[in-house]
Amino acid sequence: MQIKRVYEDVQKEDGFRILVDRLWPRGISKERAQIDVWLKEIGPSPTLRKWFAHDPMKFDRFRELYIEELELDLEKKEALAQLQLYNEKYKSHISLIYAAKDEKYNHVNVLRELI
Repeated sequence: MQIKRVYEDVQKEDGFRILVDRLWPRGISKERAQIDVWLKEIGPSPTLRKWFAHDPMKFDRFRELYIEELELDLEKKEALAQLQLYNEKYKSHISLIYAAKDEKYNHVNVLRELI
């Protein structure tokens, strides 16, 4: 499994591309993104996303709160289970696609850790 920004060029090695952001990436057409599945429910809640604001100092707490959301919110729990099924089905040959500029401090790294 790999993670990749939606703004990077699509590669054959990307495999099954799963967008894991709640919002569609700004300025990207569906044709350019070449997303196989959009699991918008798996993204952090708007409240959590706005509080975090990709502040590295808040990342550890963000991680805890996001995992809590994934465990307690029914839609997020189902989306995480679906993500795990895709990972098994495609033998880990999937790419988690996201839009954030910060490649280290974002929710996609938490998801990759959980899968």
